[in-house]
Amino acid sequence: LWVKCPKTGELVYREDLEAAQWVTPSGAHMKISPEQRFKAMFDGGMWTEIEMPPVIKDPLKFKDDKRYIDRLKTSRAKTGREDCMVAAFGEIGGRRAVVLIQDFAFMGGSLGMAAGEGFIKAADTAVARKAALIVVTASGGARMQESSFALMQMPRTVLAIQDVKAAKLPYIVILSNPTSGGVLASYAMLGDIQIAEPDALVAFTGPRVIEQTIREKLPEGFQRSEFLRERGMVDMVVDRREIPARLASVLGMLMPATRSRKPRASAVAAEELVSAK
Repeated sequence: LWVKCPKTGELVYREDLEAAQWVTPSGAHMKISPEQRFKAMFDGGMWTEIEMPPVIKDPLKFKDDKRYIDRLKTSRAKTGREDCMVAAFGEIGGRRAVVLIQDFAFMGGSLGMAAGEGFIKAADTAVARKAALIVVTASGGARMQESSFALMQMPRTVLAIQDVKAAKLPYIVILSNPTSGGVLASYAMLGDIQIAEPDALVAFTGPRVIEQTIREKLPEGFQRSEFLRERGMVDMVVDRREIPARLASVLGMLMPATRSRKPRASAVAAEELVSAK
């Protein structure tokens, strides 16, 4: 019934949080499900989910203190999906869009073969439907249980982005907390437009590791959204509740309208005149 704000520790009524898209009164942006994002982002809360392609499960038979296949089963039971990538097609501000969301609840949104295939499927769908590709990132990096198979997804996703850009379609990235590792080093920083949610950690290596390595105190807010915007790595920092309107505005400048509109009366008259001649 009540949820504790991660920033201030105050209790917030769950219904109020849901209405605010899980942004607390203090401005903390809590994690939300892909379905909640789709509902807020797509026009009229209408979308068609894109089926993710199947991949080999546990190719290396990896085991540490727990078998990788068991970790997958746990995450699948928790989230109800096969892996961390969820994609859907719909319209945003009357423009076609494919939205791909990385679900941090599934093994920290780690990039593996399934995530790579999901990204490529979303990119191919965007090209086929002449739609913008919008990716919401949330990841701790590449999935160590898949070793080099996971690292191979970095260049594969970059090539998929090139296909989208070759088709002259927008590629927009929304950086949520956290976005790090191999995800940041590949598709997360290649957007035509880079949008970040407030106070999101955006880093290849976390600040704690950097401090331990260089043995120096890092600046306040280091590797957070606002810090990166000041240094030109992020175009804008936008409150989650304002992202749909901002996306509609950006897509309105980059793409023609999807919906057919009635021609103006003067245009109709001119066309009839040409027909008569």
